[in-house]
Amino acid sequence: MAEKVRVAIVGSGPAGLSAAAHAAAKGMSHVLLEKTDHLSDTIYKYQKGKHVMATPSNLVLRSDLDFDAGKREAILETWDRQVAEGKVTVKTNAEVTGISGQAGSFTLTLKDGSTVEAESVVMAIGTQGNPNLLKLPGAELPHVQYQLDDPTEYVDEHITVIGSGDAGIENALGLAADEAQGNRVTILNRRADFARAKGANVKLLEEAEADGRISVRRETSPVEIRDGEIVLETRDGQETIRCDRIIARTGSQPPRAFVEECGVEFSSEDRAAFPKLSPSFETTQAGIHVIGALAGYPLIKHCMNQGYDVIEFLDGNTELKPADEPILAEKFAGLPGNRSVDEWLHTFASEVTILRELSPLQLRELMLDSTVHAFDRGEEIFARNEPGSSMFAIAEGSVLVEVDEHDSSVTVPIETGSIFGEVGLISGRKRGSTVRAAEKTVAVEFSRLAALKLLATAPSANRAVNRISIERQILQIFGSGLVPQDVAELVESSEVVSVPAGEVVIEEGADDKDIFIVRVGSMVVEKNLGGKPVFLSYLPAGSYFGEMAVIDGSKRTASVRAAIKSEVIRIPGDAFNQLLDSKPEIREDALKAMAARREINDFVESRKSSFGGAVDMYSQTAQFLVDNGLGEATDVLLIDEKLCVGCDNCEKACADSHDGLSRLDREAGKTYAHLHVPTSCRHCEHPHCMADCPPNAIKRGPDGEVVIDETCIGCGNCQRNCPYGVIRMDAKPPEKPGLFSWLLFGRGPGPGEASYAWRKSKAAEAGETAKLAIKCDMCSGIDGGPACVRACPTGAAIRVSPERFLTVARLEEEVD
Repeated sequence: MAEKVRVAIVGSGPAGLSAAAHAAAKGMSHVLLEKTDHLSDTIYKYQKGKHVMATPSNLVLRSDLDFDAGKREAILETWDRQVAEGKVTVKTNAEVTGISGQAGSFTLTLKDGSTVEAESVVMAIGTQGNPNLLKLPGAELPHVQYQLDDPTEYVDEHITVIGSGDAGIENALGLAADEAQGNRVTILNRRADFARAKGANVKLLEEAEADGRISVRRETSPVEIRDGEIVLETRDGQETIRCDRIIARTGSQPPRAFVEECGVEFSSEDRAAFPKLSPSFETTQAGIHVIGALAGYPLIKHCMNQGYDVIEFLDGNTELKPADEPILAEKFAGLPGNRSVDEWLHTFASEVTILRELSPLQLRELMLDSTVHAFDRGEEIFARNEPGSSMFAIAEGSVLVEVDEHDSSVTVPIETGSIFGEVGLISGRKRGSTVRAAEKTVAVEFSRLAALKLLATAPSANRAVNRISIERQILQIFGSGLVPQDVAELVESSEVVSVPAGEVVIEEGADDKDIFIVRVGSMVVEKNLGGKPVFLSYLPAGSYFGEMAVIDGSKRTASVRAAIKSEVIRIPGDAFNQLLDSKPEIREDALKAMAARREINDFVESRKSSFGGAVDMYSQTAQFLVDNGLGEATDVLLIDEKLCVGCDNCEKACADSHDGLSRLDREAGKTYAHLHVPTSCRHCEHPHCMADCPPNAIKRGPDGEVVIDETCIGCGNCQRNCPYGVIRMDAKPPEKPGLFSWLLFGRGPGPGEASYAWRKSKAAEAGETAKLAIKCDMCSGIDGGPACVRACPTGAAIRVSPERFLTVARLEEEVD
């Protein structure tokens, strides 16, 4: 029989290596089993020359092996040397195919038929051997690959990297590092934020984007792969680009079947779930421990610490605390009750719904990126119209949401375990209500990036947040005294559906019977008239549609399509009708809304023979405005060119109201018929400029305006992310002489924005100042509203919200 060791360690990644090195240092009998012919296959498969980070920087390293940030090759050389010097027992080409037995007596069967006997088993096998494969047409083509070994092998190619985590970003950076290679590199991110990646990697990617070395496509997903090209779904519709090679880095999954065969249970049925673990990394199968990426903790420093810790636990050191214990202890110090870190973590995991399926390791990592608060009864947590995109979870106590803007006594309670603030997280809009603590309350505040990372990596949390947000949107729209219990069945049967730009959600004449709520984005409503689509109205986020056919059983009277990439909540018509049957007052409100919409349809039908040309002109003009930013705008500047005399008073007034720098360019932009859309901020519903703003300097004001505050550091991310080119980087100009000095003595450049030459010369005299981001702020804080509108002598300049401007009712005004 083979000699039995105290511990068998499966996998020689950072976690397994650290465990084996510590076992050797303690004189514990052990064997490190690696299926390849080299150590640390995880790092070995990194692209050549890759810079390996040692994050988090504030976390101490517990390991008998050295590790610091550096090149892949140097780290591997150090570990190989130290493993040899430490006399670690290593068995390579030893793939484990099965583990049987129980604590104290395990048998590990290897691929070659041999066996290893061990009292305990430590699984450190990682997940990279199970990549998520692309599931789209053309994914089987030969130019699709899931690994990048050496970026210098590829020359003069159009390469698309799919995946915006650390691996995808690092591959893109490696491929674009040497300009002489001539690669044209594009990376796709289906979201606006890089929630899964380290901040340092995101910064490097943004620098490469600014330098023109990498094309970063946000809110973009692949839909089809062809020979020499790839079809993309963007926020504005489909687009095809050249593509010679695709590198897919879309994550990986635990080798669940193998692990479950060993008797280990997982936290849920989700494909991405991790094994259930105790604080000492022990699984539900006594004697088998899991560490590293398989435990849901992929950072190298964390993995190495776990390797050290698990050997300590096996050696009887039950008092050992994780390396992050001091950090969390300091974070929790201000909470009531003088409880330990473990006690608070247990409270968060057991009480907060969205955290219940996280492993202890995932929960600790999340807490490092979050803030905890203790609120007294009546204390304000945030106020209506405040900027804020963080999300809160209630661990103890409860809060009251003030639902009436004018009467703070009209409130809705939110109890322990639930969340609030999710609307700001999803939309980036200002706070819609004031929230106060109803009693002494402990809450966890997740920053936007921490929350997005949680939703992206924990399916159970994503489902819970979706369910709560659906429930609250239904209650908000169909209120009338409804409580969550009234809509529980409706919520369970509803689903969130992503809708690409231009896709039809409801088709005129169809006989389907669902109702929809616009959750993200916007819709346009059209009616076919003489074979041509007539633009009826615009529906922003928070609107609902489709109720007419559901209530009266008729066919669809108009088509509804996405103006931009959007999300809708689909509610089955049968379930909605059951709600109406139980709540007649909701049916009455819905019938009133239906009557208003039928008036628009009747108006169009009654006049279709007399104003065909006007209808065509209106519809084409409305579509032009949607195409030029009104599809996601909350406020936009338009100029009626029939009235504009080209005086440029609008630009001058803007400059004089903003330190001499105009926020608009009247002549720039596009025109259709008599309407011109100048280069000025649209104050988008979901501002692209807010994505990846390191100091969170971009916020919404009380009137919906998107503003950049004084914390701007001039990184330029907002300028790159804005699809409309309305943000510029410029230094605050030196103070110029007043109007009378210019009139009487010719001092200074005169009204409006000073010329670049004047600003440059004066800045040189005073000393150059850093460039900052500059954009329209709707003259926030200035009495009288936007200066551009007030200064227009003919009324040509108007600021509009699309839901008021894009409606066929305006057509009736024009025709009559």
